[in-house]
Amino acid sequence: MFEYTLDIENNGDIAALFGNLDGNLKTLEKAFGVSFSSHNGVLKLKGGEEDVKNCIKVVNSLFSFIKKGESITDQSLNYLISMVLDGKENEVSVLTESKTVFATAAGKPLKARTVGQQKYLDAITKNTLTIAEGPAGTGKTYLAVAMAVKAFKNKDVSRIILTRPAVEAGEKLGFLPGDLQQKIDPYLRPLYDALYEMLGSETLSKCQERGDIEVAPLAYMRGRTLDNSFIILDEAQNTTREQMKMFLTRLGSGSKIVVTGDITQIDLPNGKASGLRQVMNILKNIDNVSIIQLTGKDVVRHKLVQDIIKAYEKAEVKTNKNAKNGN
Repeated sequence: MFEYTLDIENNGDIAALFGNLDGNLKTLEKAFGVSFSSHNGVLKLKGGEEDVKNCIKVVNSLFSFIKKGESITDQSLNYLISMVLDGKENEVSVLTESKTVFATAAGKPLKARTVGQQKYLDAITKNTLTIAEGPAGTGKTYLAVAMAVKAFKNKDVSRIILTRPAVEAGEKLGFLPGDLQQKIDPYLRPLYDALYEMLGSETLSKCQERGDIEVAPLAYMRGRTLDNSFIILDEAQNTTREQMKMFLTRLGSGSKIVVTGDITQIDLPNGKASGLRQVMNILKNIDNVSIIQLTGKDVVRHKLVQDIIKAYEKAEVKTNKNAKNGN
């Protein structure tokens, strides 16, 4: 049995580490098979030597977050554990040193919560075109909108344009009530939701009235040249090759483009190739273009979302294996 002792100056730090009803402690003990005890500012860990040393790596990272005044969530704790178990603990410093990107209308600070998200934010900052592909819940759209609003408020761009292809996910537009714009609005709702959170409804309404912020279907982009704008194409897996080329060639002087999508959720009719899948190959060696691949580890929603994604990935691997074997 290996034992490690850690002196903690502030008992409040120990309380924050342990979490509500010692929830964080129980998660760590289960993940590494160790036991904790604390007395008079001394924290002790017991277990297998490698398990204790790995657990300490997570604990030290957690204390770094605590000292910065950040709360420990289930998502952040499980993410740190997975990073250490994968031998990537050296990358964790990227998160402990990351800065707030933007604050929402309610004052909520936004920053990267995974290494993948930080790479994504860095790519947007450095490149004219950033393509982000990954599963639901990785913050692709949300962070892109935050960066767009930040650029707009800093006067780096004069307007924000957000667009999506109006492709039906198993539903028919004709069955929705209202005129064409009302039928299309549900497809654009996630973009409106993100903007509402960043700016507040009153500011957003004023920006839209002035034409500073535009949310529109992809078809409305044809024939335009978009100068001095921050442009986001969301759900890009549902673009065709022709639509993707049309969109990217709208890029004008002083503009920045972010393209987001998930190639596991393509709703195009059978036989139609995804423009997102193709563009990731076509532009992979072009300067000033960054392609970011987010994974299930970058999911920042409920932990169950990560488990669901993993389950689907396993099922897909099994299906492909059976198909290859003729079963």
